[in-house]
Amino acid sequence: MTTSILLAGVGGQGVVVAGDVLAKALLYSGFDVKKSEIHGMAQRGGSVFSHVRFGEKVYSPVIPTGSADFIVSFENMEFLRYLEYTNNKTVLILNTARILPPSVNMGEEKYPEEAVEEYKGYFASFEELNADSVAESLGSRKAAGTVLLSVLSKYLPVKQEAWEAAIRSAFSEKIAELNLKCLKSMGKYYEDNQSL
Repeated sequence: MTTSILLAGVGGQGVVVAGDVLAKALLYSGFDVKKSEIHGMAQRGGSVFSHVRFGEKVYSPVIPTGSADFIVSFENMEFLRYLEYTNNKTVLILNTARILPPSVNMGEEKYPEEAVEEYKGYFASFEELNADSVAESLGSRKAAGTVLLSVLSKYLPVKQEAWEAAIRSAFSEKIAELNLKCLKSMGKYYEDNQSL
C-alpha cells in the first residue's frame, strides 16, 4: 500500500525543504519513497507544492486525483487549491498563519475565510495550529515547516532517530539544532496547549 502526502504553501515557506526532510526520514525508515514538486513561482510568493509518496514499492511520484492521505497546508487557505486530491479519509494539517495575496492586500479581493471554514470540515479529520507562532516561540518562525512535520509525524511509522537524521542532513549545524528543538518540543507543546 502506498501512502500519499501533499505539502502545500507559498514560496518562501520552506515547502520544498520540508518535502526533502520528509522523504529522507521515510527513506531512512526503510520505505521506497518518490517525491515530486512544483516551485516555479516560489521566489515571488506563488503557490508551491510537493508530493511525497511512500510504501513497500512506489511506482509514481505524483499523487493521483482523490488519493491524498494527508494534506499539510503551510498557509491557512493554500489547501483550497488542492481539494481534488482529497477523499473521505484525507487528514488535513493546517497552519492557521496567513500570507495575504497582493489582490487582498490591495483591497481588490476578500480573503476566503468562509471557504476555509467550510472546506476544512470536509476532511476525515484535521489539526490546526499557528505553526509560525509556535516556531517563533521556540527560536525562529523559519522553522514552522518542522513544526508541521512534527504534527504529521504522529501519523507516520517513522522513528525519532530517522527524523533527526533527516533534519541533520538537510540543514547546517546551527539551523539543524533549531529544527531539532522544534521537533522535540512539540510533544510538550501539545500537552500544554490542549486547544490545538
